Amino acid sequence: MTRQLLRSKRPRPAGRARGSGVSSVFGTFGELLQGALPEGPDFLVTLPIARWSTAKFEYDGAREGIETSPATKTKAQRVAEAVLARHAAGGGGSLRLSGSLPEGRGLASSSADLVATARAVARAIGVDMPPALVEDLLRPIEPTDGVMYPGVVAFDHRDVVHRSSLGALPPMTIVGIDEGTPVDTVAFNAISKHFTDRDRAEYAALLTELGAAVLAADTLTIGRIATRSAYLNQRLCPKRSLHAMTALSAEVGGVGVVAAHSGSAIGLLLPQHLPDYRARLAEAITRCRHLGQALLVCQTLDFDPADIGAEL
Repeated sequence: MTRQLLRSKRPRPAGRARGSGVSSVFGTFGELLQGALPEGPDFLVTLPIARWSTAKFEYDGAREGIETSPATKTKAQRVAEAVLARHAAGGGGSLRLSGSLPEGRGLASSSADLVATARAVARAIGVDMPPALVEDLLRPIEPTDGVMYPGVVAFDHRDVVHRSSLGALPPMTIVGIDEGTPVDTVAFNAISKHFTDRDRAEYAALLTELGAAVLAADTLTIGRIATRSAYLNQRLCPKRSLHAMTALSAEVGGVGVVAAHSGSAIGLLLPQHLPDYRARLAEAITRCRHLGQALLVCQTLDFDPADIGAEL
């Protein structure tokens, strides 16, 4: 396991001498919708999945610097340092990151790493870490998915600002593939998208319709909007398999496709309430394997309705 030690000259803390904190944060399978609105900001709508990034932080007030593993997680280290600096904690410690979210594929692995890190460090030093504070910490580092909020959220990812909470999805399985070319999220978001007024009006209408569909657990409409967003995104981050996956979704009874708008993942949405769900799922998995790409199978993440909006 590779490690790196970056030293800082923070003062020794006046409070807690030692502590530990652990946090796990879910990822997303691409986005249900991503675009820009008439008033200007780029936005996305998350699709939470049951895959996580986990951060563990061991705080030592008598230590200098933060030892991070893997050493490549430099952005997470910056977040850990920022939490300590913000709370004048001083000291240092060790940060360990692990999880089941592949990097560079559009599954919010980086966002989940950073949010998990912020929360783990906060727990280790005994301070609160509400979502709005997480936004403040992450904003200077990179565009971010809204995984600091439970449920499906509309989120201004470039400005790192919560827009609205839409609710929770009914149980669905995403059967997909990884087309194999990692995408640098920071570089992608720096590209000018050139959305027209007509584009922006359509995205605004889709966002309104999606909010109502999530509230009503209307999987057909959710799938249709996700599919439309995937096709609209073809000029920005095209998927070679989009047409094949759309056809496959229809053939196995899925409700549509979902794409990583700044990643290499694409999948079909299969509601679990469908008759013969297991047979449909098995066929979708077999057919996706025949596309010759790495298979990705994920479940939508269930949330207690009482939790959605509770941390705003």
